[in-house]
Amino acid sequence: LVTGHTGFKGSWLALWLQSLGAYVTGAALPPGTVPSHWESLQLAIPSHEIDIRDGATLQSVVRDAQPEIVFHLAAQSLVRPSYQDPLQTWSTNVMGTANLLEACRTAPGTKAVVVVTTDKCYENQEWPWGYRESDRLGGHDPYSASKAGAELVAASYRSAFFHLPGAPLIATARAGNVIGGSDWATDRLVPDLVRAVSARKALEIRSADAIRPWQHVLDSLSGYLALGERLLAGDSTAAKAWNFGPGPEANQTVASVLDRMALFWPALAWQRALGEQPHEARLLYLDSAKARTELGWRTVWSLDETLAATAEWYQGHE
Repeated sequence: LVTGHTGFKGSWLALWLQSLGAYVTGAALPPGTVPSHWESLQLAIPSHEIDIRDGATLQSVVRDAQPEIVFHLAAQSLVRPSYQDPLQTWSTNVMGTANLLEACRTAPGTKAVVVVTTDKCYENQEWPWGYRESDRLGGHDPYSASKAGAELVAASYRSAFFHLPGAPLIATARAGNVIGGSDWATDRLVPDLVRAVSARKALEIRSADAIRPWQHVLDSLSGYLALGERLLAGDSTAAKAWNFGPGPEANQTVASVLDRMALFWPALAWQRALGEQPHEARLLYLDSAKARTELGWRTVWSLDETLAATAEWYQGHE
């Protein structure tokens, strides 16, 4: 079962799982963008259009699907909308996660659950080194804080309900700033840039000097799959929190990423936004040594390969 399968990462994950021979069921709201990667894929899988805040309906979907493994990606995943409607963000990301785990608690045959959160779930100290999984959770904006809340919900269910023999193994996954083809969300760097190119305008960038760990969507998903594989194999030592971020060379400013992407797509243009902007962390790194050491996972594409592949995808879509 993939929740959030109609979204950016979820649609790629559903495609990848199906290509591996998995029988996939999806549960999510209808696609929130036009175009929609999910709709363009036309995957022949059961797809349930539900709101994960509806616990009874979600429980029915999980019970009927009887999944061996659940990848939970359904979320309100944007910072600015979390300022505009904080209650919707909190209820989706915290109570939606609780509803999913409660449904899995009683679902027959469920062996593993991977709850996808974010690198922004850490209490940001503007440290010049990477956050480790043992560092303190927190968040200034409702999106980041609600994802920290989802981590606490998962940890609570793991300790209180999923600790007995035969219970599902639950882990959380914290990826970096994920980019790649097919992302059409509003208020995210690459799709906003693509729309600006189509309109022949320069994109206004509000935090050009902010440093983020950039990685391709398929690299993050490969981490989720590696983690899910270990959980399905019954490895209880994998039932914990994991970072899936790129190497140090991919920790770059927004301005640097835009300038490097322009090498592969000369039509791109941007400028710094004027005026006051909502608070965002300036500096954010992830330490993914645990995933490299214990799961044998690492990103495959360099930052330039990621940017080139992303530019190629959108240019091919024009």
